[in-house]
Amino acid sequence: METLEVEPEEEVDTDEKGPYILQSEVKKAIKKMRNRKATGDDDVPGDVLKLLGEGALKILTELIITIYETGEWPKDFTEVTMIALKKKTQATKCIEQRTTSPIALTAKILRRRSERKIDDTLGEDQFGFRRGKELGMQLG
Repeated sequence: METLEVEPEEEVDTDEKGPYILQSEVKKAIKKMRNRKATGDDDVPGDVLKLLGEGALKILTELIITIYETGEWPKDFTEVTMIALKKKTQATKCIEQRTTSPIALTAKILRRRSERKIDDTLGEDQFGFRRGKELGMQLG
């Protein structure tokens, strides 16, 4: 297991952090999760999150807001377990395998929200490292 180093957050003006995370955003992110998928290090399947009532959803949203505001990520969110998956049945070389690293679903909710806010900020001409905006699309 590899631990990612998280840089301490500098003092940032609240206006520069962006708007708070809304409960409706968390609910929408949970709804988009696919069922019967591998869990992250938190061992919480997306199917379970979809069963949360309003009270539990409110608590989860408050947790995500606290992480967002403080910049302090729980240890489970910064640890990554890399899993090698064979592309071919008899794979023996690294090139014949791919890796996956399931992350905690609560971290995934925060990540998706951040990605959406970044996409909203970037212009249509900004390419690279964005789903549907790969550099090859601009060159082709």
